[in-house]
Amino acid sequence: MPSQKSTQDFVPIKQVREGVMILETKEIRGILMVSSINIGLKSIEEQKAIINHFQSFLNSLDFPCQIVVQSRKTNITGYIEKVKELEKNQTNNLLKKQTTGYRRFLEEFVEKESVYTKSFFVVVPYMPQAISLKKSTKEQELSEENFQRGKEQLYQRMEFVALGLRRCGLHCAPLTTLEIIELFWSIFHPKDSERGYYPEFPEELTD
Repeated sequence: MPSQKSTQDFVPIKQVREGVMILETKEIRGILMVSSINIGLKSIEEQKAIINHFQSFLNSLDFPCQIVVQSRKTNITGYIEKVKELEKNQTNNLLKKQTTGYRRFLEEFVEKESVYTKSFFVVVPYMPQAISLKKSTKEQELSEENFQRGKEQLYQRMEFVALGLRRCGLHCAPLTTLEIIELFWSIFHPKDSERGYYPEFPEELTD
């Protein structure tokens, strides 16, 4: 009978520390969370300017980046429960009636439509120079010195990406160790994350 594999066997991440993912190949990755803009609400001139800035940003890159869009169903049950509590405790008849109408609207809307939120990320890579591609990376170790040097180079790349995206009107923030772990946990546990449940991770993981 074949042995069962855990989720971790399918994720090529060896370690997450200091806001950096260390892969099994000894490559490292940083993740930027990026804001969004509704380009459709911009004027034609503004749209052209944003597109030109983004094109210039892409042309300026001399390393690959991965753009990730995460779409997740939002569970607003907790919010509806708070509205119910407010409705129950409301003493003003007019406000109570308005709260009841709002609560019913929410319940009917959730029955007919799903509410989704989108998150945007840019994954920035770096291969420490001390790691030789001619030799199996599994036979090599990423020393503390090489990790710190690689992290410094990675952060410089992330700052370069953030600067380019800021010119497009977007704001970026690097994910911390805990935020990276929570992100991957939510990817493999979508039902739990939709309910707002996250396990308690060790405090030492917090940057």
